[in-house]
Amino acid sequence: MQKSLALVAHDQKKKEIIAFCLKHQVRLSRLSLIATGGTGARIAEATGLPIECVLPGRSAGDIQIASRVAGGEIAGVILLFDPERPGAHEPDIGTLLRVCGLHNVPIALNLATAELLVKSLI
Repeated sequence: MQKSLALVAHDQKKKEIIAFCLKHQVRLSRLSLIATGGTGARIAEATGLPIECVLPGRSAGDIQIASRVAGGEIAGVILLFDPERPGAHEPDIGTLLRVCGLHNVPIALNLATAELLVKSLI
C-alpha cells in the first residue's frame, strides 16, 4: 500500500510549500498526497501532482487530517505555519499536533524537518 503524506500550510507559507513540492516532485509522486483545500489546490496547480483535497483549514480541514492520522491512514504530516501570526483555527492545529503525538506519526513544522520526513517515507 502506498504511504500517505498530508500537506498543510498557512496562507503566509503557501509559496514555501509549493517550492518544496516542486523541488521534491519526483519523491512526492511516489506517495499518496492529502492536503487541506487551498494548499492542495495550489500545489496541484503548480506541480500537476494528484492530491486529495479535504476542506480548507479554516473550515476544519486540519481536523479532517487529524482524523485520518488517528485512523492510521497517514504516515506523515508537513505543517508549515507562521508562529508569529497565530490564526483563528489555532485550536485545530493544536489538535493535529496532539493526534500526531498520540499516534506516533511524524510531523514536520518547518522545511528542514520536511526534507527529512519526505526522504524517510520513500
